[in-house]
Amino acid sequence: MAGASFTIRNTYSVLAAGVLSLHLLFILWVIFGALVTRHRPVLRWLHICSLLWGIIIELFPWSCPLTLLENWLESRAGVVPYQGGFLLHYLDALVYPDISPLLLTVVGVVVCVLNLGFYGFALVRSQWRHQG
Repeated sequence: MAGASFTIRNTYSVLAAGVLSLHLLFILWVIFGALVTRHRPVLRWLHICSLLWGIIIELFPWSCPLTLLENWLESRAGVVPYQGGFLLHYLDALVYPDISPLLLTVVGVVVCVLNLGFYGFALVRSQWRHQG
């Protein structure tokens, strides 16, 4: 029976790592998605929605569903889940020890707003071309 428990814990651990990878890919999509959306309207709108979601999740006291899922899977795997947001936890641990949560929020929102500004500029530019 102990072997089955170990296997179940390993399964949850692997699933938690998968969600962690998905979370990281989503963040990279938010930051760099505009580079792959050109001439792809569906991807463009998906990226714009992702940017808006990024702003909302940073500004409001809501937890990201991926963070909640990762924490739940980790707890099932016998790991003590981290507290706070994904970016704060991993950037603090890996890159910037003791990074301010406020600074991280501001940077996250600025990145999203800059991406949205890129889309706004492209829209205005295309309108000028059609009028001229």
